[in-house]
Amino acid sequence: MSINHPSFGKLDDSRVIIFDTTLRDGEQSPGFSMNLAEKLRMAEALAELGVDVIEAGFPIASPGDFESVQTIAQTVKGPVICGLARSGRADVIRAGEAVAPAERKRIHTFISTSALHMKYKLRMEPEAVLAAVTDSVTLARQYTDDVEWSAEDGSRTDPDFLCRCTEAAIAAGATTINIPDTVGYALPEDLARIFTMLRARVPGAERVIFSAHNHNDLGLAVANTIAAVRAGVRQIECTINGIGERAGNAALEEIVMALRTRPDAVACKPNIVTEKILKTSRLLSTITGFDVQPNKAIVGRNAFAHESGIHQDGVLKNAATYEIMTPESVGWTKSNLVMGKHSGRAAFRDKLRALGYGEIGDNQLNDAFRRFKDLADRKKVVYDEDISALVDDEVMRDHTRIRFVALDVHAGSRVKPTASLELEIDGEAHATTATGDGPVDATFIAIRQLFPHEATLRLFSVGAVTEGTDAQARVTVRLEEDGKLVDGQGADTDTIVAAARAYVHALNKLLVKRARTEPEALSA
Repeated sequence: MSINHPSFGKLDDSRVIIFDTTLRDGEQSPGFSMNLAEKLRMAEALAELGVDVIEAGFPIASPGDFESVQTIAQTVKGPVICGLARSGRADVIRAGEAVAPAERKRIHTFISTSALHMKYKLRMEPEAVLAAVTDSVTLARQYTDDVEWSAEDGSRTDPDFLCRCTEAAIAAGATTINIPDTVGYALPEDLARIFTMLRARVPGAERVIFSAHNHNDLGLAVANTIAAVRAGVRQIECTINGIGERAGNAALEEIVMALRTRPDAVACKPNIVTEKILKTSRLLSTITGFDVQPNKAIVGRNAFAHESGIHQDGVLKNAATYEIMTPESVGWTKSNLVMGKHSGRAAFRDKLRALGYGEIGDNQLNDAFRRFKDLADRKKVVYDEDISALVDDEVMRDHTRIRFVALDVHAGSRVKPTASLELEIDGEAHATTATGDGPVDATFIAIRQLFPHEATLRLFSVGAVTEGTDAQARVTVRLEEDGKLVDGQGADTDTIVAAARAYVHALNKLLVKRARTEPEALSA
């Protein structure tokens, strides 16, 4: 069976479309806000990864969201660029305007269809919801031939009503039908039953692509997605590292590698360059300030680690004994190029390429190389993880209002901890000295003096990038302001300097968060 799609042409049953919503649903996670430069960098990485559709944002949410979607539509080539819209006219029009510059564009419109949502959230009767489905899809078709319609809380919707809504969307011109498990309630057999029913009962179902968007509240998002694919779904909605509202979404890397590893069970595949998975995962962690847990499938640092002697013996004899995929297949590499204080700029650039960074800007390269030389003077061995940490630290500070410049700290058991701090704020240098209960407290007080704010410190976490007493510290700082959470990260061999960098990173993200508003009943 094949389908003619306006954006992808003729698609046979072996092809599965990857719809990435890291920049939309993923960014709705507390603390995960990104500025325009970060979103654009992430969108370009997703294009390199090979995703088919990038849901770039929710244009009506704020002027910043509109600008982000429009800029990505203007700049990023390859994937379809998608904007989200509720069923109202203003939403659809705004989304249409935002994605207009894209070579290939999509509007994704949605409305709740479950009895619970219609009664308490929308306060609409079913017939009014049906009319809204038709009206929103019809309007969206005036902006693009590629229109996706979603039934929010679809997994808890009455089957007969879900069929009626799906039929109305198809009749109005929708080319993709998405049935989200919005609250992560469904089991794999539920998703299989729903999609099998829709494909069998709804007129015109054979002309559209069905899509699955699963949340991970019960830890079943990936399992539910695989079940949906086996039931005929050919678009998967997912995010890098599984980020998203509440417990997150189905993780792109897990789905893609499950499909690649088990073609015997699921005979279809995506066009993802799997060797770029780790690079993309790390970029997102850098931008958001959230590391993945060590045992995270595919991209966690322990994903291919073997400590058990029995396992180690088996892997040494034949890796397939305990590894169902190779580390190299998702971007884990081992480099023989040892870096130290005598290494030059060319070797440093080659190392960055080997670590998957590609080409970074000259200014960022110069700053990263300067910090590398400084680090090499303080450490006997500079590990790949050290280089990644300091490069990430420079890259994620690009296009920010507040920049860390210098810090001197005096502390000990017999002196009052004092921090002398210099920051660059909106291009101007500012300096101050502050005291506190400890060196970290003094440093954070100094930051508040230079950039007054009311945010509350909710988390201060310190971890080591590598082993040894000369290891770089990676600090995470979480700030809260008016219910909005942001996380920042910083790395340095001096833990207090790393803390200052992390706090400044979090502040910059908070400034982005302040500028954003959230439309009523945003979900899907």
